[in-house]
Amino acid sequence: MTEKLLFIFLFIFIIHSIETLAYAVRLSGARVKMIASALSLFNLMIIVSRLANMMQQPFTGSLIDTAPTTNALEFVESQYRILISASTFGTIVGILLLPTFIAIFSRAIIHLSEERGSIPSLIKKGFSIEYMMRGLKHISLPKLVYLKNIRIKEIPFKLFIVNMIITAIYTIGVLSALYASLLAPDRASTAIMASGLINGVATILLVIFIDPKISVLADDVVNERGSYLSLKSVSLMMITSRLFGTILAQVLFIPGAKYVAWLTKFMI
Repeated sequence: MTEKLLFIFLFIFIIHSIETLAYAVRLSGARVKMIASALSLFNLMIIVSRLANMMQQPFTGSLIDTAPTTNALEFVESQYRILISASTFGTIVGILLLPTFIAIFSRAIIHLSEERGSIPSLIKKGFSIEYMMRGLKHISLPKLVYLKNIRIKEIPFKLFIVNMIITAIYTIGVLSALYASLLAPDRASTAIMASGLINGVATILLVIFIDPKISVLADDVVNERGSYLSLKSVSLMMITSRLFGTILAQVLFIPGAKYVAWLTKFMI
């Protein structure tokens, strides 16, 4: 693995770890019964991950510019599949760190309230030696007891599938569009610009179909109309479907690129 590829791999790895850990924020908010403050922290994490995703795009595109002319398609495909696997590994690490960050975010939400909603003050306090040492005490790996009393029947299967598909689309949005520029070199610029549209649609689908359902469950816990166990069950389901979505992305990568290349015919 070249230094450039390793750099992009780590970038995507971190992005998907953050995206996965964002699910812990709502669980923490429901746990301390401060949903509004939790949403502020959730939005911050999503903005950071989206910004990081935009920052890695030029580096990802540079892999095409440096590809050998003789077997460019095979070279770029192998490189991009490694990058897709970074999203899977990032999601797995996010899952392993979930119990730790539920505890850390619970404290962060309380401190955010104490700081009167000041994110800069919260970040300054969080990166102080004192609070970093406190955070180390919350480190814990997932245990089987964490799955105790979770009922598979209560998990909405349709939501699982929808989230998996949306995650797959978001994972390969940029990569498929870039690969499509090789499949349709006469429409390369059009194909590359389509990446923003693909990710935008995936984000909108998440906002429409996924986020409201999780938010309602979190509100029900705070208002004592629902149980924390139900919220935890659905959150774990969403994280699992996200993991499967990154695996599905490997299957959809080439078909997605061919679809983008075909779609560009109607954009000129």
